[in-house]
Amino acid sequence: MIPNLGEKRMTTELERPLVGQVALVSGASSGLGHACAVALARAGAQVVVNHHPHDIDKAHEVVAEINAFGGQAIPFPADVSDQAQVQSLFAQAKQIFGTVHILVNNAGIQQDAKFTEMSLDQWQRVIDVNLTGQFLCAQEACREFIRRGVQKDLSPAAGKIICMSSVHQAIPWAGHVNYSASKGGVMMLMESLAQEMAPHRIRVNAIAPGAVRTPINRDAWDTPEALNKLLTLIPYGRIGEPDDIGRAAVWLASDASDYITGTTLVVDGGMMLYSAFNNNG
Repeated sequence: MIPNLGEKRMTTELERPLVGQVALVSGASSGLGHACAVALARAGAQVVVNHHPHDIDKAHEVVAEINAFGGQAIPFPADVSDQAQVQSLFAQAKQIFGTVHILVNNAGIQQDAKFTEMSLDQWQRVIDVNLTGQFLCAQEACREFIRRGVQKDLSPAAGKIICMSSVHQAIPWAGHVNYSASKGGVMMLMESLAQEMAPHRIRVNAIAPGAVRTPINRDAWDTPEALNKLLTLIPYGRIGEPDDIGRAAVWLASDASDYITGTTLVVDGGMMLYSAFNNNG
């Protein structure tokens, strides 16, 4: 029986749609970044696992996990709020892999405090990492995408940027004004950048996770009491898992979403549906 090579190629494209492409994931040593790095590698991408310089051991664990299933990844430290470190990160990625096709702008932190007690350092550090960090990484990515242009054998897009936002780009969050302000800024950064970069065939979108089981929000799900309270805000009845976000990132990075730019994909189990009104208010 003669094998159907066309069918085999289609199956490969569906299962591993990112073969031949290079993805850089910021803050990839844990949580959502870890999940995105693994998911992109499973989809065929070579992955630059960016991590904070203090998280080198965790980053090497992510790389080992990817290598174990036959993927290809390298770790690279950089504080995304530092322009020189970001420039070095992209320069090293290009030196090793030749170029970058996908950026997952994921690195983010929380430093929570009541508004009247929040220090300027707490405000500034969150803005620096969550918003300025996304600006710096996106700027370097766009420069590379424009320089290289479209590689039609790989993708109809010159590059894809996925900004990690949050449902708190739209939902106010008392006690977390620095975080919420940073994510509101990410939304407008993404939309404005998508508008400006579209003529270059660069797609820019965002993922807005709701409550996901990651270390950054452990207090919200680590006990049965906390989890039950959290679930009252989620109509779908379960907390999100990091893989939910990883799968969304793969789809936004793939050609399956080629006509989508400037859009936030909300992955929240319905948290933004105002669950308090589920019984007519």
